[in-house]
Amino acid sequence: MTTITSPDNPQLKEIRKLTQRRRQRERAGRFVAEGEDLLAAADAAGWEPVQRFCAAGSGLAGIEVEPKLLSQASGIASGTRAVAIYAERFIEAPLGPVCVYLHGVGDPGNVGTILRGASAFGAGSVAFGPDTADPYSPKAVRASMGAVFEVPLTRIDDPADLEQLPGTTVALVADQGVPLAEAELAGSVTLLVGSERDGLPAGIVSGADTVARIPITSHSLNAAMAATVALYELSRMAR
Repeated sequence: MTTITSPDNPQLKEIRKLTQRRRQRERAGRFVAEGEDLLAAADAAGWEPVQRFCAAGSGLAGIEVEPKLLSQASGIASGTRAVAIYAERFIEAPLGPVCVYLHGVGDPGNVGTILRGASAFGAGSVAFGPDTADPYSPKAVRASMGAVFEVPLTRIDDPADLEQLPGTTVALVADQGVPLAEAELAGSVTLLVGSERDGLPAGIVSGADTVARIPITSHSLNAAMAATVALYELSRMAR
């Protein structure tokens, strides 16, 4: 097999575009996963790569690339020995019994961590509302630790219509509502999570079935921490 040795190779150019530009990912419907662990997680979840690349001489599967060039194309500063391109997947409608809806969560690291928590506590789906970071961005994919391949994802075009979300909608607000552990919940639940700075829009909070908080002694939790604690609490309540 011929090794890629030119930085002008069109396949390497595609990797760079997909790692750097959200619009390119959305237009192509593709994203990049970097690192052997993530590619192994994709394999375990049954995801077939569009293309797989590996550093020449690594002994890994894929199209061989000169190691320095693969590192330059990758979004990982320290480089990687394995990169793959995958087709994005979004389901048509959110699934329960537990769904997490994200509104304005702009940090891709938080988004990836929420996906990890959703996978850990058995969420049926994660729904993405306006101004939320791309779950298929390199940082979100890495932060998910492979959960991006396990948890069904969907988009919500009109967050004002909360009826499209499954079950009881619970708005997480730092200083309002009942403690989540005391909320009367039965059946499917959708957690509504906003940004750390601005929280959820007032219209979404007022339209939710329940407003709940996580009792803490500090000022606030970031979105990823709040969502993960809430997911744990819901799993404990279900048991």
